[in-house]
Amino acid sequence: MSSNDKGPPAGRNKPWSGRFSEPVTDLVKRFTASVGFDHRLAEFDIDASLAHARMLNAVGILAKPDLAAIEKGMEQILGEVRAGTFPWSLEYEDVHFNIERRLTDLVGDAGKRLHTARSRNDQVATDVRLYLRASIDHVLTLIKELQKTLLDLAEAHADTVMPGFTHLQVAQPVSLGHHLMAYFEMFARDAQRFAEARRRVNRLPLGAAALAGTSFPIDRLMVAKELGFDGVCENSLDAVSDRDFAIEFCADGALVMMHLSRICEELVLWMNPRFGFIDIADRFCTGSSIMPQKKNPDVAELIRGKTGRVNGHLVALLTLMKAQPLAYNKDNQEDKEPLFDTVDTLMMSLAVFTDMLAGVKVNKEAMRAAAQQGFATATDFADYLVKKGAPFRDAHEAVAQAVRLATDRGCDLADLKLADLQQFSPLIGKDVFEALKLDGSLKARSHLGGTAPARVKAAIAKARKGL
Repeated sequence: MSSNDKGPPAGRNKPWSGRFSEPVTDLVKRFTASVGFDHRLAEFDIDASLAHARMLNAVGILAKPDLAAIEKGMEQILGEVRAGTFPWSLEYEDVHFNIERRLTDLVGDAGKRLHTARSRNDQVATDVRLYLRASIDHVLTLIKELQKTLLDLAEAHADTVMPGFTHLQVAQPVSLGHHLMAYFEMFARDAQRFAEARRRVNRLPLGAAALAGTSFPIDRLMVAKELGFDGVCENSLDAVSDRDFAIEFCADGALVMMHLSRICEELVLWMNPRFGFIDIADRFCTGSSIMPQKKNPDVAELIRGKTGRVNGHLVALLTLMKAQPLAYNKDNQEDKEPLFDTVDTLMMSLAVFTDMLAGVKVNKEAMRAAAQQGFATATDFADYLVKKGAPFRDAHEAVAQAVRLATDRGCDLADLKLADLQQFSPLIGKDVFEALKLDGSLKARSHLGGTAPARVKAAIAKARKGL
């Protein structure tokens, strides 16, 4: 070796270091490493690697003894990962290099042969898709549990009268069961979106290699079948650079969180003494450090707040991808933390909300009393006049004048005398007071999708059958 030959450069432990004359600095190591968060992909990386190795053996690229060594080594690594004893190292950058290095330490050259005909680009895309597929399955289970809880509460309160609101002002009487079933419909759409997203997630990128495919005679369909994919990504450039599936998951997650936030907002309002509609169990609330009387609905408020967090992750991923040329770019390493946090936040929010909702106590009397304020049956009064022969616009005007009189007197429409009401229309008879009753208003709306208790119970029965 000459005096000018410095020998192998420092940092040759990197799989790619042969090209470089100096190692990266410690600061760059910390800046570029992803093992601190992508280690959660470990089990999926092992599954994909084993499927890849078996395919290499099947097509004659990897010898049977090497496959056996890889399978044995991966079994030990999987045990270490699950036991929390795997020696993760920042030196090896990411989950893929950490596992590959550990495998090589355990089985020697067989471990070095595993990476034949693949790249970290198609490897990570495969791992994330496997991770998201499992996450979607878990989310769908959580949504289903929430739907069951909604159905139970709706069934218990199919006849419970409450004010329906528009503009947060009393509009018409509805049943609490009908109100809750509106959220059931929202979460049903969420479940449909995730099921559809799962089909798009479930395509295999492995085999695309770095970007152009590989010169080795691989069998991508064999790998897809072993890993449970519905098919393969058809274009190698798209396979390694696409993150639509991650963005779609975050978009679907943002919609779920928005729906959770809406019902949480209502629970917060309804728990306020000015409403007094419900009480949330103590185990989901906190007190004040200074005001001893306080019972704060913190869980509902936190879910409402975390919705902004998930929305932000969606925007972050859209922004991450908006200016990337084909194919893979290092920018894509930034997809994981927003995606992982979306998964964690969504799952935790669904689980804790379902538990909280199951323990909600309803104050039926307070809901009924609120429905008797704000002239909730005014529309029924107008419908009554129309059924008597009045044009709807004339009926609307007559009832509006009656409401003004009741407002001036500080009473409800039903408290006005018949003579008072008849001054606004000669069509008004004694039977008008039946139209002004809350329960009658509910029962009258007995069409498909209406708030009549019989319709609500039918909708609940249909929903249970669907689940």
